[in-house]
Amino acid sequence: MAIRPTPGRSLVTGRALHDVVRTATLGSYGVTGFAGGLGLRQPGLAVRLDDSIEIELDITVALGVPVAEVARQVDSAIRYSIQRALERDVARITIHVDGLHVPAGGNLPQVPTALPLGGVRPRDLADS
Repeated sequence: MAIRPTPGRSLVTGRALHDVVRTATLGSYGVTGFAGGLGLRQPGLAVRLDDSIEIELDITVALGVPVAEVARQVDSAIRYSIQRALERDVARITIHVDGLHVPAGGNLPQVPTALPLGGVRPRDLADS
């Protein structure tokens, strides 16, 4: 005997939505935290829930990871989490990367050395 869901309404608080977004964001590869102040209650996170869901984030990213890939991962994680929790799509996600995080005791990457005076030869590429 299959049980059918009863149509109706559900109430989602702003705080619950913030928690879903925060968890999805911080669980994404390369994200080290939230930056400055967008939201009053939760800095670095602003969520607008009307007829559509709009999210704006200020995050910091670990030094050395591809920033564009981190942003794609965050976008995907948030959309999946919201869809799973609320069965609604997110209209817009705006992600601001406000800084890079250097791990404690970590060194900054070395500046690449200059190319040889003759440039790169085809044999140099084959040997690498």
